[in-house]
Amino acid sequence: MAKAIMVQGTMSSAGKSILVTGLCRLFHRNGLRTAPFKSQNMTRKSFICSDGLEMGNAQAIQAEAACALPCVHMNPILLKPCSNTKSEVIVLGKAVGTMDAVEYYKFRPSIKTVVSEAFTALSKANDIVVIEGAGSPAEINLSSDDIVNMGMAEIADSPVILVADIDRGGVFAQIYGTIMLLPPHQRRRIKGIVINKFRGATEILRPGIEMIEKLCSVPVLGVLPYLDIEIEDEDSLTVSPPRPKAPDTADFRSSQYDLLAEAFREYLDTNAIYRILEGHI
Repeated sequence: MAKAIMVQGTMSSAGKSILVTGLCRLFHRNGLRTAPFKSQNMTRKSFICSDGLEMGNAQAIQAEAACALPCVHMNPILLKPCSNTKSEVIVLGKAVGTMDAVEYYKFRPSIKTVVSEAFTALSKANDIVVIEGAGSPAEINLSSDDIVNMGMAEIADSPVILVADIDRGGVFAQIYGTIMLLPPHQRRRIKGIVINKFRGATEILRPGIEMIEKLCSVPVLGVLPYLDIEIEDEDSLTVSPPRPKAPDTADFRSSQYDLLAEAFREYLDTNAIYRILEGHI
């Protein structure tokens, strides 16, 4: 069975997808069979697999970064918004109906087995599964029957890296608030913190980093700058400024995954990430 590591965020668009993509590339470059996994993805951006089944586009991108063939086990539940209140629900690549939030949360406990079996199938075929959460684990109104954040970490028995977006401000409050809202047994799963989208001198952050490490008893694994890398954002809440369209070729995309992996080597403590993966922390 594969080892697992999970990336959760302090909010939507904190950088979960980009961190998972980079880790997939990093692990692949080190000779490990790697697969991405996101139990539930809400997005209009979908991908049609070679077998005709549908999954989230971000997991297809992450699979490409890992040089793996995209399959619906990587994203067993896809929610495609079709109005302000309803989404098309796709389970293992096939539509099962359109539901509003109340209908879906009644339906969700019945698909926990689907999520667990999809994860197990990936685990049997790979060395590492890199799991992506959704939104924030501190959405305490949604914690019952959770299958996307700490609930998924428990299914996979996975350590968690928490990523926070400094570009929006209040990064230390994001980190502290997220961790402290979790019950102790879930809090203990968080083994590292990544601060994302920083513009400036890292030394200015040093006092805050030292304080947040003491307050939360979790190490900061690195500070990622605002990276200018052309990888499509999957988040349904993200509104990006217009920019020239990047070449949509396999060679260009591959070059972007390599740039991302190199940035991780420069700005993150990748040795600590491997120790977390191996359970040494």
